Amino acid sequence: MNADHQPGSSALKMPNHSSSKRLLVIVAAIALLVAAVGIFSRLRAHSRLADLTAVEAITTVAVMSPTPGGAEGELILPGDMQALKDAPIYARTSGYVKTRLVDIGDQVKAGQVLAELDTPEVDQQMQQAAADLATAQANASLAQATAKRWSDLRATDAVSPQEADEKIGDAAAKAALLNAAKANLQRLRELQGFKRITAPFAGVVTARNTDVGALISAGGSGLELFRVADVQTLRIYINVPQANARDIKVGTEATLQLIERPDQTFPAKIVRTARALDSTSRSLRVELNLDNRTVKLLPGAFVRVHLPVPTGATQLRLPVNTLIFRKEGPQVAAVDANSQVQLKTVAIVQDFGNEFAIGSGITPQDRIIINPPDSLVQGQTVRIAAPPLKADAAK
Repeated sequence: MNADHQPGSSALKMPNHSSSKRLLVIVAAIALLVAAVGIFSRLRAHSRLADLTAVEAITTVAVMSPTPGGAEGELILPGDMQALKDAPIYARTSGYVKTRLVDIGDQVKAGQVLAELDTPEVDQQMQQAAADLATAQANASLAQATAKRWSDLRATDAVSPQEADEKIGDAAAKAALLNAAKANLQRLRELQGFKRITAPFAGVVTARNTDVGALISAGGSGLELFRVADVQTLRIYINVPQANARDIKVGTEATLQLIERPDQTFPAKIVRTARALDSTSRSLRVELNLDNRTVKLLPGAFVRVHLPVPTGATQLRLPVNTLIFRKEGPQVAAVDANSQVQLKTVAIVQDFGNEFAIGSGITPQDRIIINPPDSLVQGQTVRIAAPPLKADAAK
């Protein structure tokens, strides 16, 4: 019975072993499937990140098309406005301010007294010079009389020629000392006259840097006491670029505009040019004059000068923020049909301040990059930014 039963019990245990193996295979397959799904997800995320990085690495630019220019243009340049006459007033003699008769903003006439100085040292020096002159006159008179007597004695051979020549030479020396004393006294009188500080021309006092009791030193190294300016006529200086210098003519009418008065213009006229270009800036120094008798404008103000200049009808215009200045010369960056950068060298023929007139190098169909980055190179791929929506389209 036992022998017959043992085979049967072995047969009953075999299915349990097969089920365990199948279970292990299923678990391993599930693990492999989970690992595969994880690896695939990571690879897909990495690919997406790489694609996103590549897209973000492409430079985004804004573009515009060149605008055609007309036959007549306008050159807008910054100007420095100054008074026609502007003089600092210094003291020509040393002393103390005794009286001050004007202040800033006062209108003065030519020769009008601005202040008076007290000069005790100069006064004492003049008294001494007067005494020295009196002494020199007495010595010169005595020397002249002595020389005359000895000359008469020499005619009778009463004295030697040497002695007579000595007396005559002494008289000449005394005469020279007399002239020196006169000149010194005259100089001190002139210094005394400088005690009264006067206006060199009619104008307005624009600065006053002294007051009663102040110690004043003579000469330009001392303190500037006053500043007087003639504001009836103003002069405006501008620097015209080399490309426009040949079009500047004396007598050309121009208009001025102040930042604080954008709706108002003032007429001016070109009165002179330097007739030579500055070797550093390659520009022409130009002076304009403006009649300011109504005193509407103040010297020292910053102005924009609008100059009419001729330009060609076939020229194209670009704003200044589209140009690239490199060793190859002025260039612009255009975007071709394949969204690649094409650097084009252009010829600037006119400077209008905020725009340039381009003579060659571009066409009206070119898409020019605005504010191109310095890192742009030939053939670089870029992405053109979508133009902003207009106000009515956004609604």
